[in-house]
Amino acid sequence: MAAHCQVTGAEPGFGHSISHSHRRNKRRFDPNIQKKRYWVPSLRRNVTLTLSARGIKTIDVRGIDSVVAGILLVG
Repeated sequence: MAAHCQVTGAEPGFGHSISHSHRRNKRRFDPNIQKKRYWVPSLRRNVTLTLSARGIKTIDVRGIDSVVAGILLVG
């Protein structure tokens, strides 16, 4: 599963993990991605989305219909 949110567009960030002696190693900061299934009344079917925690909160506030309509218009 790709670490990419379909609602907010959150992607992994890259940086360094720094040890106590200040040696640096490359690392990846992944967003909190989860697969979530929603019933969309306008489409009359279930939709599975790959979402970050912020994307789930966005759907709670705006509603699944408006979020899915926005995804369909963009993609």
